[in-house]
Amino acid sequence: MRVRERLLDLGLWLLLCVPVLLKSDPNDGGSWGLVAVGVTVLAGCVAVGRRWPLAPLAVTVAASLPASLELFTPSYSLALIAFGFLAGRRQEHTAAALWLFGAVAAVGLLLTVVTRTSLGQWFTLLLALALAVVAPWLIGRYVRQYDRLVRSGWELADRMEREQAAVADRERLRERSRIAGDMHDSLGHDLALIAIRAGALEVDPGLGPAQQQAAGELRRAAADATARLRDIIGVLREDGAAAPTTPPGETVEDLVARARSSGLAVALATTPVPALPGMPGLALHRVVQEGLTNAAKHAPGTAVTVEVAEDTGTVLVRVASGPPGATGATGPAGPAGPAGPASGGTGLVGLDERVRLAGGTLAHRVGGDGGFVLEAVLPRNPPAPAAAPAAPTSARELDRARRQVRKGLAQAIWIPLALLVALGALMAGVALWTQHQSYLEPEDYAGMRVGQSLGQLADDLPDRPLDGPPERPPDEPPGMDECRYYRSTMLAAIPVYRLCFVDGHLAGKAEVP
Repeated sequence: MRVRERLLDLGLWLLLCVPVLLKSDPNDGGSWGLVAVGVTVLAGCVAVGRRWPLAPLAVTVAASLPASLELFTPSYSLALIAFGFLAGRRQEHTAAALWLFGAVAAVGLLLTVVTRTSLGQWFTLLLALALAVVAPWLIGRYVRQYDRLVRSGWELADRMEREQAAVADRERLRERSRIAGDMHDSLGHDLALIAIRAGALEVDPGLGPAQQQAAGELRRAAADATARLRDIIGVLREDGAAAPTTPPGETVEDLVARARSSGLAVALATTPVPALPGMPGLALHRVVQEGLTNAAKHAPGTAVTVEVAEDTGTVLVRVASGPPGATGATGPAGPAGPAGPASGGTGLVGLDERVRLAGGTLAHRVGGDGGFVLEAVLPRNPPAPAAAPAAPTSARELDRARRQVRKGLAQAIWIPLALLVALGALMAGVALWTQHQSYLEPEDYAGMRVGQSLGQLADDLPDRPLDGPPERPPDEPPGMDECRYYRSTMLAAIPVYRLCFVDGHLAGKAEVP
């Protein structure tokens, strides 16, 4: 990269030296000393241009103004254009460049006043500044903004690809966590029912000691499998993972019947259970499943009541179980077995999230008899889909980059036009002011008499005469010390009045066509 930059700088220096060699040599009114100075100055400007983009432009302007107050010189005009473009291309901020342009205009006006030259040269300097410096600078600004847009586009495209890959990975992990959650919910429920069946066999008097011992081992194995399943699923669960929305394949009546056939003393107080569509229906099934699972795990043998009540727009589901150790409807509770580890609470946490996503609320409490009550209020209709997410950060950055490029393009087009319009208006105003300063009223001209002194004519004469006679004027009368020309009309350049003086007295007057 450094070698490429050096080669580009060398090529730029050689190109800018060509006008200096052609226009500053002795054959064109210059000298080899001026050529050496110009070549050396251009070499220094190119060398520091990448670090200080405005320095070469300022040096080139400083080298051009002494040669011509109009700023346009054959030797350095190409350098002005090139350094103006590079300053716009390389400079990050615009304030310093605008200050430089204003300083060039102010210095040009000061030199015009000091050297007592016509304001027309200053207007020419402003025009050269606008066309040879400001316009290339604006083009450089636009190229910079466009390159930034292209670079930002590629960077954002690469970032979006990485973000899409990350989103895909997150979705896969989230789907795995959903599967893990369903495994915990469904397998945990089934294992709890297996433990209930094994507990019933363990106390069945019709079985021998060996069979009862095997049933007890089966019950303990089911309890251990439930604990291990909870630990594994707790590791696989992802924080904030959304609940699955696919409804289960069985109804609440089927769920209660399956639990009753497994030995759980459960009664369904509402038949038929109202059907809910979509996520509310899934949440209803999960509330009943979680309530039965908790009753089988923590209060085996107690009576469980499932109740579903309809209201306007909502459905209330309640699963209530008796206190641990109570007598159920089907007989005494089986052996409690060894106490396992406390529940991790992930079932209720996941259930609360599922009910919330369905648009409902979940509550659980200890009942008046010491049992456990699980309640949920669900809407009859599925909640409205979530609003579309806001535009990603990368899209906003790309849109901002596009707006900056459009702004740079507008600046590259409108700023030169505005400068030209302002310059034209300024030139027109100064021209009108200058014409008014040299306008001689026809009545005052008619009242002037040959022989009057300048003091007598001072009240009638304008503030200043014209800079010179009009194009191809008639010969001036011989023997005159001085002839002055004044406008006879405000807008037209001809005809003009000519007043000739000898020894400070009017010696002749005429209207020059």
